[in-house]
Amino acid sequence: MPQSGYDVVAIGNAVVDVVASAAEAFLAAEGVTKGAMTLIDAPRAEALYARMGPGLEMSGGSAANSMVGLAGLGGRGAFIGKVSEDQLGAIFRHDIRAAGVGFDTPAAPDGPPTGRCLVFVTPDAQRTLCTMLGAASELGPEDVDEAVVKAAKVTYLEGYLWDRPRAKEAFLKAAEVAHGAGREVALSLSDPFCVDRHRAEFRELVEGHVDLLFANEAEVRSLYQAKTFDAALQAVRGRCSLAVLTRSEKGCVVLDGDEVHVVDAEPACRVVDTTGAGDLFAGGFLYGHTQGRTCFDCGRIGAIAAAEVISHYGARPERSLADLVARRLG
Repeated sequence: MPQSGYDVVAIGNAVVDVVASAAEAFLAAEGVTKGAMTLIDAPRAEALYARMGPGLEMSGGSAANSMVGLAGLGGRGAFIGKVSEDQLGAIFRHDIRAAGVGFDTPAAPDGPPTGRCLVFVTPDAQRTLCTMLGAASELGPEDVDEAVVKAAKVTYLEGYLWDRPRAKEAFLKAAEVAHGAGREVALSLSDPFCVDRHRAEFRELVEGHVDLLFANEAEVRSLYQAKTFDAALQAVRGRCSLAVLTRSEKGCVVLDGDEVHVVDAEPACRVVDTTGAGDLFAGGFLYGHTQGRTCFDCGRIGAIAAAEVISHYGARPERSLADLVARRLG
């Protein structure tokens, strides 16, 4: 894919997901915080994996999932993330390229193995993540391909990167390169517990480096320590060009300057697994944004993509997103 043709380049953690159903009692017994992403080390990952039920393995990673969604809609996406020269690394590279996403970050020849994320899905379809970053934690500024960033309309950054110092350096370098080339920078806050860890720095990022902010209700409330969604909405207003705030079954709210767009959630035939809902929403919204669609239509496209992914296990679409959007929006 020519570097001159990217709509979005995403930078994030390259991991392979292992998805399995789990009872809430299992999470409690293991001391795992339901609904959150918890970083774990290799021994803990091995112990949890041994106690998981039958699992489904598939490539994942928040920003990578977003790029797969964007590509499935017809967008031109690239991904920057670190894997190792091992079996899971080869699987990740094959899967993301097969989905139509550019991925040329060199694999690490030694060091930690490719990252994996143990995803526990409780009967209420809520997902709980235990992530061993592995090679993903080795991502550094030298892995940021400046030519790709300059060529992309939007550089999309995963908030989870802020947990590792060298990944943080890569994050800031990419934002500087993108803005230097007159491009836009988008940020996903990723997780309310991630926001809790880096609240002050995230606020500075939003005001100084970010054009498009993606956050769910819990994340934006955490960011501004707001008691209500409305209070958080007022706090984020004017902090960046676009603030895209998702509210699960309540849809989303898009703040565009003085304009407020409220978009309903797309009805899902069933809710099986909420893993990837925010990722696919962001991919859909970014697709619409880079194609010059209205904020309302961008929200609709994101909602359609999110509804598809929560109808089955796993964080990547099983049906054609382009066909679904064409039928719903024309």
